[in-house]
Amino acid sequence: MINEKIIREISVSKKEPSWMLKKRLKALKIFNKLKMPDWGPELSKLKFDELTYFVKPGAKQTRSWNEVPKDIKETFEKLGIPEAERKALAGVGAQYESETVYHNLKKEWEEKGVIFLDMDEALRKHPSLVKKYFSKCVPITDHKFAALHFAVWSGGTFLYIPKNVKVNMPLQAYFRMNSPAMGQFEHTLIIVDEGAEVHYLEGCSAPQYTENNIHAGCVEVFVSKNSRMRYSSVENWSRNTYNLNTKRAIVEDNGLIEWVGGNLGSGVTMLYPCSVLKGKNSKSDYLGIAFAGKGQNQDTGGKVIHIGENTRSTLISKSISKDGGISTYRGLVKILPGAKNARSSINCNALLFEDSVSKTKPLMRVNEKTASVSHEASVGKISDNQIYYMMSRGLNEEQATQLIVSGFIAPIVKELPIEYALEFNRLIQLEMENSIG
Repeated sequence: MINEKIIREISVSKKEPSWMLKKRLKALKIFNKLKMPDWGPELSKLKFDELTYFVKPGAKQTRSWNEVPKDIKETFEKLGIPEAERKALAGVGAQYESETVYHNLKKEWEEKGVIFLDMDEALRKHPSLVKKYFSKCVPITDHKFAALHFAVWSGGTFLYIPKNVKVNMPLQAYFRMNSPAMGQFEHTLIIVDEGAEVHYLEGCSAPQYTENNIHAGCVEVFVSKNSRMRYSSVENWSRNTYNLNTKRAIVEDNGLIEWVGGNLGSGVTMLYPCSVLKGKNSKSDYLGIAFAGKGQNQDTGGKVIHIGENTRSTLISKSISKDGGISTYRGLVKILPGAKNARSSINCNALLFEDSVSKTKPLMRVNEKTASVSHEASVGKISDNQIYYMMSRGLNEEQATQLIVSGFIAPIVKELPIEYALEFNRLIQLEMENSIG
């Protein structure tokens, strides 16, 4: 059961400054006061008193892969973490349960002033920098699960890219939840200084248990003037996981935030990356896909708040529903007074198999006469003509279906690095096996 004693134990074990403990305790009070959301997927089976809120992995953090305990190392090696780091990554962080067990940044980027640490270490080494930005993008009062996150957060990533530094290799973090009936609450804080560029990758997974798990992480991104940030994620939690993540970015003049995401695996997902276009000429691009199979409810989408003049946003969402799965696009475009010449385009495409559900719930609030917003949505099934054409070329029915689905998700996959693209394609293929008949 979550209570003040648990909060204090977490803070003491991490040797946190007093301001962080005060923030945690305040968040706990807010969590207890706020009601559960009643506008999305059913959450009544999520029992807070049955969850474990902090699980140590039994390993100290290290920069040497050889020092990671064998059982933990084997798990991440199966996921391809060390191989990907050697081939194509500027740095890697790996979290197992509630704490980071491995974190490393290549020397060339350290020498340019890039800071890439897990959040607990960043709080110890750069307390003033963390305090300046922590919970300033996502307030602890945002919603019930944000308050829960700020009360019990542990682990995650801190990334700072100095002025005019362009990191031309992605940085990656991978989060593994390996225990039953636990919660993972990693915090990701990214600051991209003026004229800087970076691509950050996030992967998530968990094994299947009979008990319910919860993932309520939080991502705060600060995109400075003339800077560019791409945030790519593939979230493949198990069917017993409630994925209730919060992601938000504040974008200054001429800045760009790109969200690229794939959601599958979890039984319930509520995830809506949000861009606050504060500066003039700032931009946001959202590209996401959700897969809902048997027993899954994927409630996903994107949010954009236009504040500055000449701001631009695009939201492209795709979903696949099969075997009774439910997929919902839930989005928000809000254009405030004074956001002159703001432009926003929303496009939602759903692929629907028999006995499944697809919903589109866009919300557009335009309070600026010079603004322009467009929305398109389509829902379709794989036609017999498409299947017949593919089969006439030598494919069987299942292969033809998988090929059509691969074409449907191609706009998302091509935006992912090759290792992630291959993984995502394979995960979709596994979900699609035996989908005919």
